[in-house]
Amino acid sequence: APPPGAPMSFADIVDAVSPAVVSIDVRQRVDAGALRQIPGFENFPFDILPEQPEGEQGQDQDVPEQFGSGSGFFISADGYIVTNNHVVENAEEITVRLNDDRELTATLVGTDPETDLAVLRVEGNNFPYVRFETEARPRVGDWVLAIGNPLGLGGTVTAGVVSAYGRQNVDPRTAYVDYMQIDAPINRGNSGGPTF
Repeated sequence: APPPGAPMSFADIVDAVSPAVVSIDVRQRVDAGALRQIPGFENFPFDILPEQPEGEQGQDQDVPEQFGSGSGFFISADGYIVTNNHVVENAEEITVRLNDDRELTATLVGTDPETDLAVLRVEGNNFPYVRFETEARPRVGDWVLAIGNPLGLGGTVTAGVVSAYGRQNVDPRTAYVDYMQIDAPINRGNSGGPTF
């Protein structure tokens, strides 16, 4: 038997909220200078991008593309989606795959790199969505579920507890320090997914 207060299963919660969780695929151009910004790579002795055949330098199609993916979730019935900023940063094209396998093109509404959040929008109505909790404050030790839709493979769920409050961002360039820490495993491709 579970300890007092623990649910026998999280399946009812997952059934209720997982339709709002989406997979996000992005297409980006490779930033040739990005690797040189990583400490230790500033003075790399060779070009990061492959050499182009003579006479083709400077053409847009010569810049390599890269693809990435993550998760996100609807916060309104009219198509607004929250994800992580790092999932969609520098994206030239964003595709959202819904729980029912529909694929929609998304536009970027706004980003906040300091909190690593981004808002997207897809055209349409009557999307399943979830609301942010604004009143209750989970206690350290309370259950938490992390839900994602990684790499277009379908939903994934992990469970853990609230570990701590007031955790700092390890990036010294940001001032935001009031993160809630959880110990639910975050599967690859879950970035941008919600917790419940």
